[in-house]
Amino acid sequence: MNLDLLQKAANQARGLAMDAVHDCASGHLGLPLGCAEIGAVLFGDLLNVCPAQPRWLNRDRFILSAGHGSMFLYGWLHLSGFNVGIEDLKNFRHKGSITPGHPEFRDTDGVECTTGPLGQGIANAVGFALSARRAAARFNKPGMDIFTQNIFCLTGDGCLQEGVAREALALAAVLKLDNLILIYDSNDITLDAPAERTQLADPRAVYEALGWDVRQIDGHDLKAVAEAVEAAKAAKNGKPQLIIAKTVIGKGIPGIEGTTKGHGEGGAKLLEEAHANWGIPSGERYYVSEDVRAYFNDLKARREAAFSAWNAMYREWRQSFPELAAELDAGMDACARGVDPSVSDKDIPAFSPHYSDATRSSGSVAINAIAKADPWFLTTSADLYSSNKNYLNGGGDFSAENPEGRNFWFGIREHAMASICNGIAYDGLFRVSAATFCVFVDYMRAAIRVAALSGLPVTYILTHDSVAVGEDGPTHQPVETVSGLRVIPNLDVIRPADPEETAGAWMAALQRADGPTALILTRQKVATLNDIPVETRRQGVLKGGYVARREQDKLEAIILASGSELELALKAAERLGSGIRVVSMPSFFRFDAQPAEYRESVLPPSCMKRVSVEAGVTGLWWKYVGCQGEAVGINRFGFSAPGNQVLDELGMNVDNVVNAVQNVLAR
Repeated sequence: MNLDLLQKAANQARGLAMDAVHDCASGHLGLPLGCAEIGAVLFGDLLNVCPAQPRWLNRDRFILSAGHGSMFLYGWLHLSGFNVGIEDLKNFRHKGSITPGHPEFRDTDGVECTTGPLGQGIANAVGFALSARRAAARFNKPGMDIFTQNIFCLTGDGCLQEGVAREALALAAVLKLDNLILIYDSNDITLDAPAERTQLADPRAVYEALGWDVRQIDGHDLKAVAEAVEAAKAAKNGKPQLIIAKTVIGKGIPGIEGTTKGHGEGGAKLLEEAHANWGIPSGERYYVSEDVRAYFNDLKARREAAFSAWNAMYREWRQSFPELAAELDAGMDACARGVDPSVSDKDIPAFSPHYSDATRSSGSVAINAIAKADPWFLTTSADLYSSNKNYLNGGGDFSAENPEGRNFWFGIREHAMASICNGIAYDGLFRVSAATFCVFVDYMRAAIRVAALSGLPVTYILTHDSVAVGEDGPTHQPVETVSGLRVIPNLDVIRPADPEETAGAWMAALQRADGPTALILTRQKVATLNDIPVETRRQGVLKGGYVARREQDKLEAIILASGSELELALKAAERLGSGIRVVSMPSFFRFDAQPAEYRESVLPPSCMKRVSVEAGVTGLWWKYVGCQGEAVGINRFGFSAPGNQVLDELGMNVDNVVNAVQNVLAR
């Protein structure tokens, strides 16, 4: 390791960051300047990557959890030879650039995940480590270890203070993820103040108590950084690895370094003085010296040679173990392109007409059928397998002793669970689902939003979907939750009415490769709606909405419903007569994406006498019922009593639906 040259590279990386932030008058200099030596060691030597093959299966994953320091990552990707050019650095934070303000998945080669919301990247890194550990256990063979990667995550106080980080780091220790290396940029500064104003704990003592191996170093000492990274990579002792790197925020900017001003763009005006401190020639911008360029060109060639050697072994592995190769391909394909619904339709047998249970239970039948056919399917729970019914029978429990297990026990850690599932989804080897009570999804909301933004095919199993939960009372009775999820862009929220719609919901979830799906399932038993053909129910969910009961005479009114309230709508229509149509609307997201011709065939504009029925807030239903219609729902919190009593008292009954339709018809 040429320490003198790497120090020069570190200083030039500082210059790249400062130039980009200066030119757009926006950005964060603190981490790129304070962690430059860490970048030099990783990207300049010890990170096992191949810039020419940015999605190489066995690459080390580098996650910048402190995503506000994005110019750190863009600068080192540029120097390393990834597809990030000088012009891309100059376009930092500009519209349409591959160098946005915070790193975004799929925008930039070498960016493993979308980071910026603090703490998310740490939990994502745990997900990557879980995925890597399971892939190694499942696919490696003696003499053919095709998965040996380490997961590196660079973070600061901002991420570590977020509760999701502590949840995820505790779980990483329980699961003995010694392929996870967290580097803590410990500069004693947060955005507003010295860190001592908001934290007192000794980080070494804290993380050792959690079960981590901890080393503390001078983060500006290249040799110390390299030795710590090498030791962490070698320490396969069942403990995740933490390197506390003491650094100076904004290092190299006179009067700014070591202060809160170093966090943001403060100090960019001192560009020339800083350049001089880093040995950058006067007047030069976006400067990289010839010897640094030559070093990284040679390194890129060595990395390509290492990839070629691995690839030869990988080809031999594929020939020797064709069934495992097919399984790996199928998992990656399911992540990248989704599953054809006709395939998953066959995987999930039709339910008996006499089946009668909650949709959480029919969901259990569906996922176990899927898991039997698809070994790449995994599931997780926040200590609620027995309630959510999402346990994969015979799938085994993931642990250090059984890393091939398909059921992940995350404890009462909903936020970490969702963020870790994002990490598994980013990795793209396995399809994963996460389960909790519907009302607790707000603990997961930040991670769900990032999944939707990043286009990750995670499935959320959210049971106990309404006030029908009953005796647990309003703290556990979601009324606003489903609508709150529906407003998140690119999140498909599906609330199925019966077992076959539940099967259709799973078909829809697996079909998606460009975003997450939330399945909203009941605790209480629901009727199997045998008057509607099985195929109509399943295919209807794929379209988001469909005609569940067609009028026999002139169309007078339409009742729209989702979930368990579809049964109420059908019963009300029977009482109201032959001119009433009933529409099942399990997914607004999917229905709104259908061609206008289909939507109008379900909800003809000629009939604006409409009533919606759902055991929740009514706000979003008005776009379907219009000003001439009515929305039957629950615009208040519930109360503790048996579920049927709560539903009835809050208007979720046939009489109330009939009255609403009659009111609409009378106008």
